[in-house]
Amino acid sequence: MSKQTAIRLPDETYERLQALAHRTGRTATYYIREAIETHLEDLEDLYLAEAAMLRIKNGESEIISAEEFWRGLDD
Repeated sequence: MSKQTAIRLPDETYERLQALAHRTGRTATYYIREAIETHLEDLEDLYLAEAAMLRIKNGESEIISAEEFWRGLDD
């Protein structure tokens, strides 16, 4: 099942999207979906990493070496 959402785009972005869709015979929706699916994982990684860094900075988490991490998994 899919869900519908609405977004606002700057005029220039909208015009570029429409021109691309027109030139390629695809829909603007196709390119919006492609952009989201292509970049969503990167955005998730970025924001989760920023949240982790903030926890470390606030003393809520700590950094351990890879050696220490893997040693704990040997059990």
